[in-house]
Amino acid sequence: MKNQSVINNIDWPLVLLYAALVVLGWMTIYSASLPLEETSIFDLGQIYGKQMLFIMMSIPLISVILSLDAKIYEKYSLIFYILSLILLAGLFVAGKTIKGQTNWYAFGGFSIQPSEFAKIATALILSKYLSDVQINLKNTNHQLIAFGILALPIMLIMLQPDAGSAMIFASFVLVLHREGLPAWYLWTGFLAIVLFLAALLIKFQFLFIYIVAGVIIHYVLTRRARRNIILYGISLVAMIGFSYSVDYVFESVLEDHQKDRINVLFDKNVNQKAEGYNLNQSMIAIGSGSWLGKGYLEGTQTKGGFVPEQHTDYIFTTVGEEWGFTGAMVVIVLFAALLLRVLYLAERQKSRFSRTYGYCVAAVLFMHFFVNIAMLIKLFPTIGVPLPFFSYGGSSLFAFTTLLFIFIKLDANKVNEW
Repeated sequence: MKNQSVINNIDWPLVLLYAALVVLGWMTIYSASLPLEETSIFDLGQIYGKQMLFIMMSIPLISVILSLDAKIYEKYSLIFYILSLILLAGLFVAGKTIKGQTNWYAFGGFSIQPSEFAKIATALILSKYLSDVQINLKNTNHQLIAFGILALPIMLIMLQPDAGSAMIFASFVLVLHREGLPAWYLWTGFLAIVLFLAALLIKFQFLFIYIVAGVIIHYVLTRRARRNIILYGISLVAMIGFSYSVDYVFESVLEDHQKDRINVLFDKNVNQKAEGYNLNQSMIAIGSGSWLGKGYLEGTQTKGGFVPEQHTDYIFTTVGEEWGFTGAMVVIVLFAALLLRVLYLAERQKSRFSRTYGYCVAAVLFMHFFVNIAMLIKLFPTIGVPLPFFSYGGSSLFAFTTLLFIFIKLDANKVNEW
């Protein structure tokens, strides 16, 4: 009777949104990888055939997730987290190197990327830690432990090196903020990004003047009774020092391909036939779709293979070319609806663990969605971040499916919580 009540309380609108995105994702992969000769949709020699297999395999995976006791995900969260760290560390011994990154385990014709599943384990252990009634993120020690939980997988992933996957873990800071982390952490991070970009575009002499003027104006306009001039002084020195160091970091710390991606974003010394080729072709493909698109399976840029890696990181270019602005907006609305549904359900949870995990799910999916699309329209540097449920790959599909359906299980189980 208990299990029956949980099944009856599964949030079907969320499941349907997931199914719609997966189906549209497969249709897009099919178009992006369709060969000239006619073949079966189940042809495992083709990318779309493998993706169909991954989708079919997701069904029993979902069944297992929903059949397990919801308390397992909280009770064994530490074990899942430790196991994910072991798998990440094991890559340096038994991992497969692809394009300079050692972030895959290879098994015959298939491979698995543990960093995708590390996001789930991190979400679970972070939710478990924050669900403790004694935890208060206004406390510095509690903040350090929370950041430590995030730091371990980030360091292992950065060593692969895979900056794209590591960056996704930054989304958990939004969850920490929701659970009580002081807002100045977010403002500091946002300001650091702004100063980094400004230092690349503006000469340091002018940026120095802007920073000083900005701090003075903020000090004068602030109406607080007790303005700490020492704190303002420390902040001013820190911002100037950070801005001054950007040039050194850019030239001496970043890899050549990372510098190229930032230069492409700002059109600085870009060779459109080399480092600027991928982004240029993706923008041509999206722009050529106009309002209504060229029609499904009719994209000339897609069929011509002009966009590299179109079935993975650049999958949304097929949507833009073949379905146009209208079709792209439909996909974006579906993603927005899924994210808003997760947030709505998270707020309804009776336990802090379930609520926090729901916010972790929304944060991870949003970061993937935002970065993937932003990099295709030149709002973000190009990095390897898949579009959830759309990009080709078993690891990403299984990981996103597991991430989401654990929350669906937790939400369905709230009828048994007090």
